[in-house]
Amino acid sequence: MSDSIRLASVTLDCLDTELMATFYAEITGGTVTNLDEHWATVICPTGRMDFQRVVGYTPPMWPDPASSAQVHLEFYVEDRTAAELRVLKAGATKYEFQPNSEQCYVYADPAGHPFCLTTWVDMRPQTSGSGA
Repeated sequence: MSDSIRLASVTLDCLDTELMATFYAEITGGTVTNLDEHWATVICPTGRMDFQRVVGYTPPMWPDPASSAQVHLEFYVEDRTAAELRVLKAGATKYEFQPNSEQCYVYADPAGHPFCLTTWVDMRPQTSGSGA
């Protein structure tokens, strides 16, 4: 038996699980594998994302020095311009404040969670032969 720990999924709170699952499946090329009003799952080419309905969900504010976003997601892309068109068409909103625009752009998903599209080399997905 091994004591290794591997990330299995990321779960985001939201009000509308279908909206979130559809959005992330569309932008990642993933597939919605479970969907009901309380929970949804998307299997993406590089992982799994889950969405849970939370009554009274309040979207994070970003940037907001009085509070934190709690979590933000990073997606590696080769062409930020093309990827930006894709996420905006799917329902993302681009934040006006872009603190690191040389290598990433920051957006909000339909539930307000911040996420980045990055070309930063260190964010490239690891392959199984890389020792990761």
